[in-house]
Amino acid sequence: MTNETIRIVGIDPGLRKTGWGVIAAEGSRLRWIAHGVIAPDDTLPFSERLLALMNGIHAVCHDYQVDEAAVEEVFVNVNPASTLKLGQARGAVILGAATYGLSVGEYPANLIKKVVVGAGHADKSQIAYMVARLLPTSKGAKADAADALAVAITHAQLRKRALLESLVKGAA
Repeated sequence: MTNETIRIVGIDPGLRKTGWGVIAAEGSRLRWIAHGVIAPDDTLPFSERLLALMNGIHAVCHDYQVDEAAVEEVFVNVNPASTLKLGQARGAVILGAATYGLSVGEYPANLIKKVVVGAGHADKSQIAYMVARLLPTSKGAKADAADALAVAITHAQLRKRALLESLVKGAA
């Protein structure tokens, strides 16, 4: 098994604020690269806000030479209109990564929480705490960016597990 370094962008989609976080994964070691938030102007038409999200994620992928992407799946809100808009924002960020040529892993929120915190119903402060412990150079990423880093960590852990399982199957 090789220990090549893979750069992963994790994305926590939102129409007002989309968090992103880039990590490097080499074997079981994870290293923080960068994080931030894309916040389109609320006064822009809806289509232009979606375009800003798509272009923003594409730029992050380019700027940090990302190899793989991962995004949090949409959870169903009480308000169907909000859920639909969140789904559209999610589609825009997936397209941003896809136009850079990346495949995109998709993970439900409870799985991300389970992988990073150990409990599927962890709150945002617990996620931020564990992200700070797992990526100490992340400078205490807050809220949306911490959630995005958690998505990237989840992808790194699950891709490593899938790789190990395929090696075991191949050796059998």
